[in-house]
Amino acid sequence: MPKESLETLISELVHEEDWRRMRATAACLAGGPKAVEGLVHALASGSSALKIEAAGMLARIKDPMGGVPLVRLLRDENMAVRKAGAIALEQMAGILDASAASALVEELHVVEEDSLRELVGGLLGAIPNAIEPLTAMLTHEDTSARLTAAGILEHLLDPRSANALVDAMADSAVRDIAIRTLKKLGAIRDRIDRTFEELRAVEGSSEREEARMAAVIDLLGIGRPSVEILIEYLQDEDWVVREAATDLLGKIGDVRAVEPLVERLRMDKDTGVKELAVKALGLIGDARPVELLVELIPIRPLRIYAVEALAKVKDVERLRPFADLFERLKTDRDGLVSYNSGVIVDKLAAAAAQVREEAVQEGTDGDE
Repeated sequence: MPKESLETLISELVHEEDWRRMRATAACLAGGPKAVEGLVHALASGSSALKIEAAGMLARIKDPMGGVPLVRLLRDENMAVRKAGAIALEQMAGILDASAASALVEELHVVEEDSLRELVGGLLGAIPNAIEPLTAMLTHEDTSARLTAAGILEHLLDPRSANALVDAMADSAVRDIAIRTLKKLGAIRDRIDRTFEELRAVEGSSEREEARMAAVIDLLGIGRPSVEILIEYLQDEDWVVREAATDLLGKIGDVRAVEPLVERLRMDKDTGVKELAVKALGLIGDARPVELLVELIPIRPLRIYAVEALAKVKDVERLRPFADLFERLKTDRDGLVSYNSGVIVDKLAAAAAQVREEAVQEGTDGDE
């Protein structure tokens, strides 16, 4: 029997037989760039059901190449397909490149449906790479486009937009929004800088730890507008400032912090920063650091935090390759390690059971 092509296997993501769908899923996850290309082709030419499955698979693979094709799904005539595209984009927010963000910005120019414009605006707020195309939109010839961009930037309050907003002050249409946004950005920067300057001045280990916790409580309410500034402070020379920034980024839970936190975890010499980085990654729940967190399990000071973080990963399927490891860790002498490993094993079992149940349900519906 000849080996089936990847294109054929992708088409079987919606096959009525359970084993064929599972085989197609495995082929996509192991297929690398060719699988992504095939899934992108399915988004353009497949049935509505296949488009939905392909979008979900691209979200699991998390290859930036799928970004722009997923944006195009937002114009699909089928509401379920549009929803699947939006969900996939949201799940991939942390890894989408500037081209996907630019494509979303372009959508703001053409969509007329209010609910769809709101959806696109929300997605732009979740994509870290959206700032550049949004700031570029401040110079668009269409006044309504400039106002839309300025409004979203005021909502995001990202320091990376400051220079463009300064330039936009010459535009009478958006001047008031630009001035208002710059004042807010300046106030946020001043507050964070002042708090960390005061933290550096504290002496004594116990006093510094108490001051660190107070600083976290004080700055946490700023939320996402503080993320880019806090990422800068991850490079601070003072360990207590790095710890505070790391702690805050975890509690805020923004995906922009994932890669900088991974870098801190790999490079920082302070054990407290490393511990807080692992905890922060757990709070964010992104699947990208899974392999690194697994590597940390044998390291005694970090193993409990690593397993706890892995138990909080939102995409549980990314943990399946390590199922045997977690099964063994269920009997670990450390109660927290064994408990969280058991949580992971239970989640994997529940996910597998759900797939089987859905397959049975689909088969029953097909017989009706």
